[in-house]
Formats: sequence, structure tokens, C-alpha cells
Amino acid sequence: MKKQPMIRKTNLPLMRAAAVAMACLALPAGAAPADGYPSKPVQIVLGFPPGGSTDILARMVAQHLQQAWGQPVVVVNKPGASTIIATESVARATADGHTLLVGASSAMTINPVLYKNLPYDAGRDFEPVAIMGSFPLVLAVQPSMKVKTVSELVASAKTESLNYSSASTLFQLAGEMFKQTAGVEVTHIPYKGSVQALTALTTGDVQMLFLDPAPVITQMKAGKARALAVTSAHRWSLMPDVPTMTESGVPGYDFAGWIALFTPNGTPPDIVAKVQREVARIVELPDVKGKLETLGIDAGGRALGIGPAENGPAALSRIIQSEGERFAKVIRTANIKPE
Repeated sequence: MKKQPMIRKTNLPLMRAAAVAMACLALPAGAAPADGYPSKPVQIVLGFPPGGSTDILARMVAQHLQQAWGQPVVVVNKPGASTIIATESVARATADGHTLLVGASSAMTINPVLYKNLPYDAGRDFEPVAIMGSFPLVLAVQPSMKVKTVSELVASAKTESLNYSSASTLFQLAGEMFKQTAGVEVTHIPYKGSVQALTALTTGDVQMLFLDPAPVITQMKAGKARALAVTSAHRWSLMPDVPTMTESGVPGYDFAGWIALFTPNGTPPDIVAKVQREVARIVELPDVKGKLETLGIDAGGRALGIGPAENGPAALSRIIQSEGERFAKVIRTANIKPE
């Protein structure tokens, strides 16, 4: 009985994504979709504080949207409660395209499993638009460890007591997926933030961690961390010499974070299509891609295996459905609880 709501939630975005595509195809020659949109300032809401990678990406996209549309596009930060506050506010907003949500995998595929009484339904309350950025995580170990590959780490975990640090449910999920896929036991040590989790690695308090690339790369250059693998299905362009988990002896391991744009459910398909085209165009601009690289983020859905031409509602809906099913199994097996 528990699986049925998930099917209902995850299939609805796929159906609506198809409607967006049909809306574009149905336009007569020479017609422009949503000619009157936007007719007033647009808000982009996100559940993270100013200054972080997600905020920087949202502000870059907002700036270019404002230039393209001739209307103010304002980023509104509503941090707290694992992004639930921001996500709920957009779910309740008028579905006219003037309130947009920057939603990450945590809000759309993890929270629905972790929280029994979410004030929003990730599948029912939103229209997926496009992926703004994506990134693999990096499996890094303390340099004092003798292991040089993931296979050696797995062998070590089967004979020694190892632990890993994490700064959020996303990183813990990656660690638990590794344990379940590789068939090893590693103790999870939670920390309040990425800085503390990474410091625990560099000082030797823990032996390993999964984390987004940018801070790990800094510690690698300082000789305080060793990257064994990236978690995406394909090698990452910014760390081409680091193998994937599958290449390293953990077949089937595929995990990447993403940041995407959503509108409230019921937004007219032609407006969704207009926003999608602009966002997909903006994230491929050289200046935007260059800034994203400094943040350790791929433009669009590249870390997920999604090219620029595919970056739209249908591809995003497939990712949400696939991750929702995979993550639910890991979360329930590991008995992960909300932080």
C-alpha cells in the first residue's frame, strides 16, 4: 500500500512534461508562446541562505532572465527546515509563472521519503522546468590510509573498523548507498556542516567521506585528502583522471546532486516552455559555465548524463522518478531519519 502514492506522484510530472512539449508543437507558425509573460516582477525562491553555490547559481540565472524579459527577477532566500519552508511557499503560490522554485534533489526526492507529513507533494504540487546545474560527489579518504582505490577501500572495510563523516542527508545517503552496494559496514559520524565534516577527514577523526567536489579539491591540492572516485555514472570533466565508482569496483553505483527550476502545478504549459528555453540557454552561456566550474558544478544536467538538447521537463521528471525509487530503498534499509 505504501508504494502506490509514489507511483501517483512520480508519474504526474511525466504526464505534464509531455503536455509542455505538446504545447510547443501546437503553436502556429510565427506565434510566440506566452507573449504577455512575464507581466510583472518574477520571484525565484530557494531554501538556502545567500552566498552558497545554489544561491550564486540562482542569481546568475535571475540576472540573465531579467535581461531577456525586461522585468525584474528577484531571488528570495527562505532557508530553514531542510528547504521545506521555501518549497511549501512556492507550492501555495499562484500558478502563473511569476513565482519559481529552485529545488534540489533533497527537496524533491529525499524529503518525500524522510518526512511523513510534508506540507507539499513533490509530484502533485510542481511543474518541472529545467536542470540548472548538476555535480557528482567525491569519495575521499584520509591520505594516511594505505588504500589507493575503491576496491582496496572495500577490502579494508571488510577487515577493519572504518567510519565516514557527513554534513547532510544527501551525503549520508551517498555513504549508505556505498555500504549497501559494496556490502560493507562503515560507521556514520554526522557533523553540522561540510567544513566540520571535511576537517574530521583531514585531521584523521574519520577515514572517508562523500562530499561535493569544490572543498575536496582544495584539500587534495593541500595534500590533506585523496580522491578515490566520483559518484556519477560517467567520469567528471573537471576531474577526468578520477574514476567512477563503477570503474573502481562498485558496479551500479550512480549518484549525482542537482539544482533545478520548478513552477507551481497548474502553470500554463506555454509559460513553462518559455521559462525552460531561457533557463536551458542561460546555463550554457560561456560566462555562466565558467563561473559554475569554479563552484564545482556542471551546467545543466551533464553530471546526470543529460545533454543541453534534453534539458527540459521530461528529462527532469525521469530523474525525479528514478531517484525517488532508488533513494527510498536506501533510506528505508539504512533507517535514515530527518536531521
